[in-house]
Amino acid sequence: MSDTQTEKPEWLTTWEQGGNPLLPKPVGNPNWHKGMRSPNPNGRPRGQTKQSKLIQRMLEDAGDVVDAVIGRAKEGDSASAGLVLSRILPALRSQSEKVSFDFDASLPVSQQVEQVLQAISEGVVAPDTGKLIIEAIQSLSSIRAVEQLEGRIIMLEARQI
Repeated sequence: MSDTQTEKPEWLTTWEQGGNPLLPKPVGNPNWHKGMRSPNPNGRPRGQTKQSKLIQRMLEDAGDVVDAVIGRAKEGDSASAGLVLSRILPALRSQSEKVSFDFDASLPVSQQVEQVLQAISEGVVAPDTGKLIIEAIQSLSSIRAVEQLEGRIIMLEARQI
């Protein structure tokens, strides 16, 4: 180089050639254009993703893993035993007990709830069971109210015709 010429930095040379190092590089094949025949007409083969390969590998080794966990559970490892038992026996769910008490469903809703509260106070019905019964009464009451409103609307619409 002569003394009169200055040396260009590498980034300026790259910039002048059309490449901006600050911008992301384009994705895909830059030589492909719309309407061109696909370079891979058959597409990606089925089952060749990374995820499917890992799943296949886990399925192949699953029997050995299960045997190892069961073996450790038999040896007394409580974590392995807990894992095995949680898969074999489902967790027990609490169930409400069956109750029997004087109840008149033909009474107004407020008196029905009073009957349930009376049974709770007498110890005939457990509080949590009583709460479920009251919620059921409330749901039924809401459904009946909607039905009554629907009937009224139908009657009003019939009068206007």
